[in-house]
Amino acid sequence: RRDEPTGEVLSLVGKLEGTKMGGQVPEDQTSEAGGETRQRDEDRHDINKMKGYTLLSEGIDEMVGIVYKPKTKETRETYEVLLSFIHAALGDQPRDILCGAADEVLAVLKNDKMRDKERRREVEQLLGPADDTRYHVLVNLGKKISDYGGDKDLQNMDDNIDETYGVNVQFESDEEEGDEDQFGEVRDEHSDEDSEGEEAGVGCALSANLGATGDVMTVKKKDLHPRDIDAFWLQRQLSPDEVLEILKTASDDRECENQLVLLLGFNTFDFIKILRQHRRMIQYCTMLASAQSEAEKERITGKMESDQELSKILYQLQETEKEDIIREERSRRERLRKSRADDAMDTDHGESMAPRQLLDLDDLAFTQGSHFMANKRCQLPDGSFRKQRKGYEEVHVPALKPKPFADDEVLVPIEKLPKYAQAGFEGFKTLNRIQSKLYKTTLETDENLLVCAPTGAGKTNVALMAMLREIGKHINLDGTINVDDFKIIYIAPMRSLVQEMVGSFSKRLASYGITVSELTGDHQLCKEEINATQIIVCTPEKWDIITRKGGERTYTQLVRLIIIDEIHLLHDDRGPVLESLVARTIRNVELTQEDVRLLGLSATLPNYEDVATCLDAYMGCDQEYKFSADVKEADSDGDSDSD
Repeated sequence: RRDEPTGEVLSLVGKLEGTKMGGQVPEDQTSEAGGETRQRDEDRHDINKMKGYTLLSEGIDEMVGIVYKPKTKETRETYEVLLSFIHAALGDQPRDILCGAADEVLAVLKNDKMRDKERRREVEQLLGPADDTRYHVLVNLGKKISDYGGDKDLQNMDDNIDETYGVNVQFESDEEEGDEDQFGEVRDEHSDEDSEGEEAGVGCALSANLGATGDVMTVKKKDLHPRDIDAFWLQRQLSPDEVLEILKTASDDRECENQLVLLLGFNTFDFIKILRQHRRMIQYCTMLASAQSEAEKERITGKMESDQELSKILYQLQETEKEDIIREERSRRERLRKSRADDAMDTDHGESMAPRQLLDLDDLAFTQGSHFMANKRCQLPDGSFRKQRKGYEEVHVPALKPKPFADDEVLVPIEKLPKYAQAGFEGFKTLNRIQSKLYKTTLETDENLLVCAPTGAGKTNVALMAMLREIGKHINLDGTINVDDFKIIYIAPMRSLVQEMVGSFSKRLASYGITVSELTGDHQLCKEEINATQIIVCTPEKWDIITRKGGERTYTQLVRLIIIDEIHLLHDDRGPVLESLVARTIRNVELTQEDVRLLGLSATLPNYEDVATCLDAYMGCDQEYKFSADVKEADSDGDSDSD
């Protein structure tokens, strides 16, 4: 048959036109009776259904004047986290208040002209005090919001809100002074006849849709800087004399605002906002810029200095002038540099320019630390031999023969030392060979010194002589010592060595009344203990922390001698700490012009010339004394101190 179904799927497109679901069902007569009720319910529903929307819902932008609205899924999620953060800070508040607070916080975080301290102070004024962790979280949230300020319409929403909704003539007046309707008009509903004065002639309904007028002054809502205001700023904006007179004579901001509205008209709301908000700044900066004599300028400046608010404005002016001077000087130097470069290019015209010497810092860095070997090969002295053992290798190096004394070389007896220094070498008869060679440099000068000698050569006694040299500068005529006028720092790499040096120096300097204290991670010192200590034995990291603190300068500026033991650790992972200590000390000497002596001690330092250059040190020993075994045997009586 022709109409018999075949089971094939057919489309219904075009076959259901002109009909709708339920269209054939007759209407119930009761619907007409309840038409008015249904219409009223639908109207209520249209109002109430908006209550279920969030501020981030689509199509809700016209409901409230929120400055920032996220445009992507990622920024929407970040914005919700930001609102939760603000909710935790402000407590249970309506969502519009939280969003307004978010706008203020984002405006502060996205302001590139503010310094970090100013930005944090503004945020804490909005949300209350916050610790470093919470503040850093807030800053990171602000950085994740990448679409802030991208849309000019959204960015200027705060400025254009007048055009969308209409605002009261009193920009920040109380809520009960006027109500806005949804058509952008402000209606005067006050019944008090006294309020109908000169302003009533303007009209009771003022259209605030300023976008319809073509000659509206477009003044962006931005921070007004005192430097922007000169003698002709108002003249460039509007008639200056009347405006300046209103700014001077108005009793309060409300009266100032009303008079400006009557003078300038209702199409300059944004500009009037700026005039009212920065009233005193504009008034005094204009007066200062238009002053006809230095006496008048000084009088205005003195009045601004006596006022707390105006003094901040004056400070901004002065700081901006300094920045202008610096910027002008920088540009002048840049022009001079370019002119010199052009002259040099003209002079060298036709000659091939030499290639630049680039320093590859990554190639110079050694990640192996103290295990790094810069030498290509190790050449053992004659007579050395190796023995291979299971799992290790023995290298036998013969001891060097003592070098014979020179004709003028003698061991310095203790009696030859200054009277004040002899007590530190009680029980000694003579200095050993290394100490005798460094005697004059250590005890009679204040030069920086680098001592490279084997273990047990008596380097500690060289350091002791440098200490006695500094102590001798502060001895009174009656033999007492001004212990409050100096401090000596002895830096050792290990805590065990620190404790050993504290015991040794305490015993050797007991007769001088010198206090020696340990300063490590295990043994802390308070400020009173540090002030009462003359010799501080510490680790490099501990002294680095102390010298970085600005509040510790009261006693760090008393340091006159710094002794760095095992200075060859510059080659180790801890080397940057020692290097920073040396650099910081040399810089302070250059700034304060107060000499601080540096003394470096090391038992193994092949490139001692480089370290001496870093210390700006005197190399008192010839290279022949380095790693020489005879220094241990120089004191024939065996009375020299072991290192």
